[in-house]
Amino acid sequence: MALDTWYKSWFNTPYYHLLYRNRDTDEAAAFIDTVFKYLHPAKGSTVLDLACGKGRHSIYMASKGFDVTGIDLSEQNIAHANTFAHDYLHFFVHDMLLPFRENGFDYILNLFTSFGYFDSVQENLQTLQSACINLKPKGTFLIDFLNVEHVKSHLIENEELSVDGVDFKISREMCRGNIIKHIQVTDQGQTYHFEERIKALSKQDFMGLMSKANFTIDDIFGDYHLAQHNESSSPRLILIARKKR
Repeated sequence: MALDTWYKSWFNTPYYHLLYRNRDTDEAAAFIDTVFKYLHPAKGSTVLDLACGKGRHSIYMASKGFDVTGIDLSEQNIAHANTFAHDYLHFFVHDMLLPFRENGFDYILNLFTSFGYFDSVQENLQTLQSACINLKPKGTFLIDFLNVEHVKSHLIENEELSVDGVDFKISREMCRGNIIKHIQVTDQGQTYHFEERIKALSKQDFMGLMSKANFTIDDIFGDYHLAQHNESSSPRLILIARKKR
């Protein structure tokens, strides 16, 4: 499997959703409520959920009175999300490397480590530049990423679990600037192999990339309660930035 296409195969399998099915709507709602209490968006604000998955965050944001669009590369994700679509909730298959709607959104949210998929710095920068193009002038961008330093000290190297009769064997490693998860799936006697590969981007890496992409960082938080970020102990790296112009 080519390194630059792992996400195209893995995210479109039912095993991805089975493995991560504990990501529930209550968790999504609680974080969105916390974020919007901080941001104070006006009712009817336009929001882009960048790499929206099956749309759990988008659906909730639309229910709170915002005009929400979700984009994702996975056709299966968008097919599922579109069963919830309405006049103020839209979903599209789209590659986040590319601009979607120039000056189209007041807010963009990129949630639950849906970034850093690309091996090259240029492609990760291009993703941020495209997000900036999608924002209105002075628009707000929130990116929710893992805290690399915390991952290094809490890495679970091997794990096995069974979900609805499907067996998962998972191994994790830090290698050449990447956090890699190898996933072996056994289902009805058939074995499949998948991979997740996330660029191990530090706070300093993001600060450099965001500046190059025409963003100013307003705040950096360390968890889903928006506690102050601590380089060694915070589980998350949540950046809130504004389009410079």
